[in-house]
Amino acid sequence: MTYQPVVPFSGFAGWRFLSRTMETQQAAFAASTENQRLDSYFRETIGQIDTAKALVDDRRLLGVALGAFGLDADFDNKYFIRKVLEEGSLDRTALANKLSDKSYLALTTAFGFGDYSVPRTKLSTFADEILTKFQTREFEVAVGEVDNDLRMAMSLQRDLPELGAKDMSETAKWYTIIGSPSLSRVFQTALNLPPSVGALDVDQQREIYMSKAQRVYGTADPAELSRPETLEVLTRDYLLRAQLSSMISVSSQNVALSLLQNAGAQRLSLRL
Repeated sequence: MTYQPVVPFSGFAGWRFLSRTMETQQAAFAASTENQRLDSYFRETIGQIDTAKALVDDRRLLGVALGAFGLDADFDNKYFIRKVLEEGSLDRTALANKLSDKSYLALTTAFGFGDYSVPRTKLSTFADEILTKFQTREFEVAVGEVDNDLRMAMSLQRDLPELGAKDMSETAKWYTIIGSPSLSRVFQTALNLPPSVGALDVDQQREIYMSKAQRVYGTADPAELSRPETLEVLTRDYLLRAQLSSMISVSSQNVALSLLQNAGAQRLSLRL
């Protein structure tokens, strides 16, 4: 039986409960029979994988590899994933370096098929490295099946500090945020920006995000935004605004349904 995370509340209240019980729930999730079986198979097999083709041809190994980097949706795009892996990350013209979603770059960098004569799959620590990422991401997916806003909040805790610590300019970090489906969604909601901002030129988007972040949080530096105290406020703002938006949406749907029902009743009365 698949483990289902316990999340009794939505919004920020749900986040506080999940945060308090995270360690225990993650351990229970990892200990499930299904996860233990997959864990054992990956540990026993990954060291034998020498090429990108061998990886994509093994469904269970590929599932773990993609899941570890949040790329589960690409499971059936084997030719594309193989190309990303084979071209590696060191060549500036490699496919992974051209894609706006840097999850592909992280994937090919981790495996090293296109960068080294001996891939990183041969390292004694490799299985632990990938499985830790996989279990973390899969727990997020499980939480998302209960409450997707909480899944977004979890990904924020991982991705923003990681981005903030990188040796990149503020501008480059904001381009990364905009190019990340999860980070852009969280910031757009937390900063109360309309969805239409995503249709603007990327430079315009960056200016809007940076200007609004400066006004709301007193800084436009992702490294500062990822500090624990600011990250907590950002997470709270995202969850509260997301919950409010959901309530407004439900309320609007109820009003529309009520109007339709009333109109139907009036037509029936007229016929009678």
